[in-house]
Amino acid sequence: MLLTRVMPCLLLKNQRLVKTVKFKNPQYIGDPVNAIKIYNEKEVDELIILDISASVNQQPPDYEIIENISNECFMPVTYGGGITNTTQMQKIFNLGIEKIAINHKGLQNISFFTEASKEFGCQSVVASIDVKKTLLGRYLVTSLSGNYSSSYTPGEYAKQVESAGAGEILLYSIERDGTWSGFDYNLIQAVSGSISIPLIACGGAGKITDFAEAVKHGASAVAIGSMAVYQGKDKGVLIKFPSKDEINSVLLS
Repeated sequence: MLLTRVMPCLLLKNQRLVKTVKFKNPQYIGDPVNAIKIYNEKEVDELIILDISASVNQQPPDYEIIENISNECFMPVTYGGGITNTTQMQKIFNLGIEKIAINHKGLQNISFFTEASKEFGCQSVVASIDVKKTLLGRYLVTSLSGNYSSSYTPGEYAKQVESAGAGEILLYSIERDGTWSGFDYNLIQAVSGSISIPLIACGGAGKITDFAEAVKHGASAVAIGSMAVYQGKDKGVLIKFPSKDEINSVLLS
């Protein structure tokens, strides 16, 4: 058992597994179902799947790929992408997904978190918060792969989504995405200090010691992208995941 939840965060585009750097230039990684088969073998405890093209292209969730993923997965899955109503959410839950991450729809209408949590329970509703750093160093909440900017700071928005009914927050740093440079610990600390619900830090993990540092700054869990699909920085594709012993030894140190 892991002392802290650590999970792959996989990105989908047109049913293909991809990886971005700072939310740009998605590189093809492979077939998502094949990747999940490997994560099953590695006994990964939890998985996040984000369709990065659905909301951008104003498309509904791709139920076919969601069903294929759910049928293959041995672990709980959080899915996000293209969600605009609770009818879609119900269909996704019926396919076997445990949690749904709400991003753009929630930023447009924060009461959607209330509607979703009343219908499905707050434990099933994740607020996905994508954060961009401005040229002046200010953090702002965005959506649609960073192309839609709000006036919210992450701490302000996190408080509001918690009050609205979200049961968990996925905090994704656009600036750190795919860089292997470590999580944005200042961002994690600022947001975690504003909320009482669990916070998953995402964006920038490059080594296992980054997990422990994120936890020290207030993260309840961490999600990894590049570390789960590449051999290393500037190296080839390799679906992988650190062992529980490797992770726990760092978290205990």
